[in-house]
Amino acid sequence: MSAVPIPIRASGPHPAAAVLAQRADAAVTKRVKRTDSAATGYRRARAPEWVLQVFAMLAGIAVFIVLWEVVARQGGRIPGPVAVWKAAVTIFSDPFYSKGPNDQGIGWNVLSSLKRVGIGFGLAAAVGIPLGFMIGRFKFLSDMAAPIIAMLKPVSPLAWLPIGLLLFKAANPAAIYVIFVCSLWPMIVNTAVGVRQIPQDYLNVARVLNLSEWKVFTTILFPAVLPYMITGVRLSIGVAWLVIVAAEMLTGGVGIGFWVWDEWNNLKVEHIIIAIFTIGIVGLLLEQALVLLAKRFSYH
Repeated sequence: MSAVPIPIRASGPHPAAAVLAQRADAAVTKRVKRTDSAATGYRRARAPEWVLQVFAMLAGIAVFIVLWEVVARQGGRIPGPVAVWKAAVTIFSDPFYSKGPNDQGIGWNVLSSLKRVGIGFGLAAAVGIPLGFMIGRFKFLSDMAAPIIAMLKPVSPLAWLPIGLLLFKAANPAAIYVIFVCSLWPMIVNTAVGVRQIPQDYLNVARVLNLSEWKVFTTILFPAVLPYMITGVRLSIGVAWLVIVAAEMLTGGVGIGFWVWDEWNNLKVEHIIIAIFTIGIVGLLLEQALVLLAKRFSYH
């Protein structure tokens, strides 16, 4: 009987098993690399929020300039961004020249307008804030002042200018008077609203403790009303800067409003556009200064 040969297997892993082992090792290696990158912080991160804001602002400015250039090319009467930029370089290279009362640089005109705004706004704050506290504090005064404020508040700022000219017989105090009147209402209304928002329990406790009116004002009224008062001040400074331009166009003299009107008479449209941007930037800086001032206070 012949012997049947017994097949002898070669030592080592099966080829299919080797392939599966290699795939498993590759998967483990990828998982380890992913874990290591997560642990070490090497992963795709989103851009910071301020970068996105700056990009959005630059994109908005770019779109505005492109639209401006398109309108300038189509219309033909409005100067384009390049022409305005060249004129601005010339103007701001010497903003404080003075060649007489009616020929001064744009810097002197802006400072003159800011001076008038400062005087009129300061007078309005000195009168409007205390008056707002009293109107909000005492119901009888509130009932008396409500119809007067409701009637005079919507009046156009320029409607007050003839009254100012009649009273003061001069253009400069008349312009300050217009700023004073128009800046008064936001401070009165917002301060009075803030006083009315104070819980009555606080005032009842003050009455039980027999606190003086000054003590009530410094410890209860002023801290609670401050946010409303700051809002009224911000609104008033915007109104004041808006009014002064229109008032100076009619009264003349040195000021950014008069400068705009004078450049229109000289048919220098580039200078008018420069004045528009200057007025907007100065108004923005005034408002942002008040915002920074408001952030320095903590409201309780």
